[in-house]
Amino acid sequence: SAALVASYSLQVPEHPQIEIGQVEHRIKLVNFWQIAPGSRVLELGCGQGNATVVLAHAVGPDGHVDAVDPGAPDYGSPFTLAQAQAYISNGPVGPQVAWHNATPEAFLEQTTEKWDVAVLSHCIWYFAAPSVLTSILGCLRGRVERICVAEYALHASEKAASPHVLSVLARGMLESYKSQSRQNIRSPLGPRAIKEIASACGWAVRDETTIIPEPGLLDGMWEVGSVKGKGFLADIDAVVKDERTRLVLNTARDAVLAAVEGLHGEKVRTMDVWVATF
Repeated sequence: SAALVASYSLQVPEHPQIEIGQVEHRIKLVNFWQIAPGSRVLELGCGQGNATVVLAHAVGPDGHVDAVDPGAPDYGSPFTLAQAQAYISNGPVGPQVAWHNATPEAFLEQTTEKWDVAVLSHCIWYFAAPSVLTSILGCLRGRVERICVAEYALHASEKAASPHVLSVLARGMLESYKSQSRQNIRSPLGPRAIKEIASACGWAVRDETTIIPEPGLLDGMWEVGSVKGKGFLADIDAVVKDERTRLVLNTARDAVLAAVEGLHGEKVRTMDVWVATF
């Protein structure tokens, strides 16, 4: 069950449903990808391990997950990467997981190993530029049999998810003016752009679908909150000097605020998720 798999990860004691919502979503992804027991999985951009625990549970004791992420051990809130990963390592699926603190390209260069499948689950938007995805997909040629991808679809089937789409566009634009960023949204590539990059690297889509997240997946609410906050305005003042660009960014934020007001108190939802296998 989702509650059982969620227990493998660190949770905020007062709000266990947050992690359960994350796990429920990722179980849907893994089921679509048909990750078989005993599989050898390379997970790129694993972060704190939200998908890692689901993958490790799916492959079982005869399988293995190499989980790779370049994030600093002290990155993350309310728990850091180091804390979250250590907790998983000491739990029931710990023996199936090996953590690697490195960029995907660096990790692939230092080993000759091969895997059944590579997974990029909600990590592409963290990349510094689209060229990073191009480099990674090129490195995976001949190393994996297939690649499984999940990323936000830039589409909202539910009206309550429209503010999430708008907030991503606003955040992505702002982050493009920073030489360094630690935000979740740095390269907001949509399905069309990801498929074009994959095709150029020799990877063709085998299967794809769109998932409408359940209300328990709170990423949309979090991203909207970050754009509504005063920190977003402070960042505009700090990094954007052009008057017209500042206007567009402030207007983009206003569009998020207006979309939230248009919900008349309904909770913000998370936008659709595109899931594919190459």
